[in-house]
Amino acid sequence: MPPDALQAPAMIQLTRQGTVFAGSDADLDRLRAEFERQHCVHLCECLESRLLRFIQDDIDRAEFIERVHGRLTPPAIDLCMMRGRALGLLHVLLNDRTLFRLIRDITGCGPITSFEGSVYRISSGGRAHDSWHSDMVESRVIAASVNLTRDIYRGGLLQIRDEASGRIAHEVANTGQGDVILFRLSDRLKHRVTDVEGPAARTAYAGWFRSPST
Repeated sequence: MPPDALQAPAMIQLTRQGTVFAGSDADLDRLRAEFERQHCVHLCECLESRLLRFIQDDIDRAEFIERVHGRLTPPAIDLCMMRGRALGLLHVLLNDRTLFRLIRDITGCGPITSFEGSVYRISSGGRAHDSWHSDMVESRVIAASVNLTRDIYRGGLLQIRDEASGRIAHEVANTGQGDVILFRLSDRLKHRVTDVEGPAARTAYAGWFRSPST
């Protein structure tokens, strides 16, 4: 029997047919408790493998330009993918009503109407840098980051900080190909991605689920 046949299917997976949930009520309870405790959940192998390979191949051919987030102090800098079929595909995959329902069930957030994201890259030895921020603008309620990196990068941790105490509430390295991190947005929390170290750059599709505009 091939090794892949021994692996359990991903609990939540984004496929060409839409979002597929292969878990149980107990799995959802575990994810709710995890999100409540550490403000985020890590969904392994969330992106279907064939889609992941297609997206990575398209990214390999894409043009990236430097993007400066001037509203942050100090300004955050990364490389942003300009165009490509992968961007449209990822937009469709994340704007799925079944996925919206699952995220609401796990996080307890209100209604979700859309997801908006971009493919970005951070590498070591350059100008790339992130700063603490909350993303609490434009009706954003939950953030997501999909790991699209082919190699295992070092550093590049997502850190979540409690603003009142300054304490790091949680940090996680999202290094599994096609893995997704969902994390809470709140005026009481800020987050950042730490500097990447070593030869492998960190490439991700990241953005925000939005609630209806008020």
